[in-house]
Amino acid sequence: MAFHRPAQAVPAFAEQTGRNCAACHVGGFGPELTQFGREFKLGGYTLRMHKSVPLSAMAIASWTHTQKDQVPPPEHLSRNNNLVLDQASLFVAGGIGEHLGGFAQLVTYDGVEHAWSWDNIDIRAVTNAKLFGQDSILGLTLNNNPTAQDPWNTLPAWGFPFTETAVSQTPGAGELIDDPLAGNALGLTAYVWFDHKFYAEVGGYSSPSRGFLDFVGMDPEDPGSLHGIAPYGRIAYQADLAGGTFEVGANVLKAAIFPERDRSSGLTDRYTDWGLDSSWLKSMGKSDSFSAHVRFEHERGNLRASCALVLVGDGTDTNCGRYDLNEWRAAVRYNWHDKVGVTVSPFSISGSRDFDLYDGNGRPDSNGVLGQIDFTPWGAENSPWARGSMRDWVFNTRSTANSMAAGTTMTSRALTRVTTTPSDSSLGSLSKTTPAMRDKPSSGLVVYRPAR
Repeated sequence: MAFHRPAQAVPAFAEQTGRNCAACHVGGFGPELTQFGREFKLGGYTLRMHKSVPLSAMAIASWTHTQKDQVPPPEHLSRNNNLVLDQASLFVAGGIGEHLGGFAQLVTYDGVEHAWSWDNIDIRAVTNAKLFGQDSILGLTLNNNPTAQDPWNTLPAWGFPFTETAVSQTPGAGELIDDPLAGNALGLTAYVWFDHKFYAEVGGYSSPSRGFLDFVGMDPEDPGSLHGIAPYGRIAYQADLAGGTFEVGANVLKAAIFPERDRSSGLTDRYTDWGLDSSWLKSMGKSDSFSAHVRFEHERGNLRASCALVLVGDGTDTNCGRYDLNEWRAAVRYNWHDKVGVTVSPFSISGSRDFDLYDGNGRPDSNGVLGQIDFTPWGAENSPWARGSMRDWVFNTRSTANSMAAGTTMTSRALTRVTTTPSDSSLGSLSKTTPAMRDKPSSGLVVYRPAR
């Protein structure tokens, strides 16, 4: 089961802080964070103005039309014009005292896969400190999705596109840091936020037991089990620039995996991911904003265990499973009055030729442009609900180097805060169009998920 990318905004945070959604989220709906929202996350979600019950619920339903029929159709669905419940989730989110807080998407029902699982978890312990005379935050985060703990919207977990549906196809090639470990690993990292400018984080991830992953609804064999600890590191610098907030950073993840938890070969598949990212966010007037995000990720892989087990190749190629993969993504967004947003997002995926991993020309290449217009009628002070918002994503299109596809996905989302009195409930909804048709590489295989 793959993790979705729901908006991180939950009504429980709004109730706890006494602020509307637009205080923490660009456009009044997540997951893109304002500067205040970043500080709230780095501070361990502990800022509190009111007593509250930290429970929220979410549901996403969608209708998807693509210009071309999907052949074969998604499992349980038709070739086109699909109406589905994408997901329904229960959240526990908020702070406990001054030093503990978290965001936990405890359980999610996937209406496309017809399966239950846990979802994004980010539990924090923080303290304020003086380092070299400067105000700083020291923190620990326990999470189950590398980059889900990151406060900037450049890295994979919370990068654009912010919400996707499993009904539409997506490029098949991607790095290990971009989703495969989500929910299948647990990590503990330590970070320092020095002078509200310099960020450094280091830690590692390991694989829970097969029994635990079965219990939380994950596939224990996908992508396999980590050998020991997979180290992760992140640095970033944030400063004021041209009237906005500028950030530049880097990240690295190194992992060795027993594919399908098979240790019989005595070998592991090895991955080294590193990336660079930058963002700029500027408030314009009372409620307009402009943001730009760019990310580059590189992965070098050696699937020696998969090759030895003949999960990749036929066992005769001495260069089997050695590859390099590069991905560029950018998103430029303007939001008007916390209501109307326009986003343009080019991307490019390229890599080394490997006929064991890809059919056709043997390359994982995919590139194109995502375009989106969204409408949030109630994301700020004028919401008819105490702590809610509503978003209608009216158009989203994607073009690739090989084809042009356009279509519409109408998605409605409801967010409800569970409290002790009915008058405290809040409701919001979301509608979004997703990429009409995302062409897979010719084989449809992913480089980190060997073919059988």
